[in-house]
Amino acid sequence: MGAVEVVVIASDDGSLMPTRVDVVVDEQQREVLERWARRPKSAQALALRCRIVLAAADGERSKDIAERLGCTRSTVGKWRGRFAERGLDGLHDEPRPGKRARSPIKTLSG
Repeated sequence: MGAVEVVVIASDDGSLMPTRVDVVVDEQQREVLERWARRPKSAQALALRCRIVLAAADGERSKDIAERLGCTRSTVGKWRGRFAERGLDGLHDEPRPGKRARSPIKTLSG
């Protein structure tokens, strides 16, 4: 699993400001991330998440990752944090709240 380092700093007004999460990937995780990022059958969202994590592991700043990959800094921060907390499993979509979509196909019983 990725290592996590979160530092919380108190600002001058006493509010807490979290800094970025450092992402560390081992050799095996890097192989999987690179494979998922370039595999044509990977969902594009998963491929983007892999690219974010790989860039973060290489020491790239969130701002630079967001600019290069065409996403927001909050997106980069979300996936840095999810990977740091849960490893590769954290990059997959979570179930969404609400009712599941029903199939529009009705079966006819005879």
